[in-house]
Amino acid sequence: MDNVSQIRMFFLLGLNETNNHRFTLFFLALLCYCVILLVNITVIVTIIMDENLHEPMYILLCTCCMNGLYGTTGVYPKLLWDLLSPVQVISYSGCLVQAQVIASFVCADLSILSVMAYDRYVAICRPLEYHSLMSKKKLSAIVCFSWMTPFCMVGMNVFLTSRLKLCSPYISRLCCMNWMIVKLACLPAETDVNNILTYITIIIYIFHGFFIVLSYMYIIKTCANSIENRAKFMQTCVPHLTSLLIFLVSMLSDVIIMRYGSKDLPQAFKNFVAIEYLVIPPIMNPLIYGFKLTKIRNRIRVVISLKTK
Repeated sequence: MDNVSQIRMFFLLGLNETNNHRFTLFFLALLCYCVILLVNITVIVTIIMDENLHEPMYILLCTCCMNGLYGTTGVYPKLLWDLLSPVQVISYSGCLVQAQVIASFVCADLSILSVMAYDRYVAICRPLEYHSLMSKKKLSAIVCFSWMTPFCMVGMNVFLTSRLKLCSPYISRLCCMNWMIVKLACLPAETDVNNILTYITIIIYIFHGFFIVLSYMYIIKTCANSIENRAKFMQTCVPHLTSLLIFLVSMLSDVIIMRYGSKDLPQAFKNFVAIEYLVIPPIMNPLIYGFKLTKIRNRIRVVISLKTK
């Protein structure tokens, strides 16, 4: 029992300096969450309902949108409640669940982007093998793997965190992050296993990044010699690269601010950067694909035109 934390509630300090703008922030956050729900659900339902869109590229896009809903649902309802509450608190178990959701959402997003890069590589560089390499059975296994692996890896880390004895109930953020809970440990030596597992996870997902870069190096090399492939690249790869760039900028901004500028910047700016990856990618990804991919755009237009008649 000595290793079990006696803390049962955490105090979230990220909103301490925004008392004068709580209602404005509440309506902005509510609007943002409603837009996220609208655009992601629209793309998901469109892909599910139209059998012509039951292709690997669109199924992966559907998976990406579902992951966006998963990650944002772990944060926005609690954030909206906190913006209307005089004190921002969260239970110990609730904090661990939120840390699990956020971290697994981020890792799964990069996993899905890696699978999407592989899908485009096979479609452009090895078109004759596409249907065998990206069959429905293999695609289902890949999608499950890209979701379950991050969930289990993060779950192991969160479980190890739950065994730490904590000396403070104060978290200086809008929401719970696993690394923030680990920093509250009374004995830093007890966090060694957590840190090792965290570094292993980081290394694994750095390799995901290298895989994406390598895939696109082959794609660009192949497209350079073919007008048809160049058109396919602009149609299907540019949205993916845009999504990847948005994701990386969002994550790197948070890491840089957290590592180097946390003491010198206004709290409001730090708050935005801290949840940027839960605002911009979930909104932009379905919009980018919805406007760029002709089949989805045309299908949405048909549905809208039928409803307006």
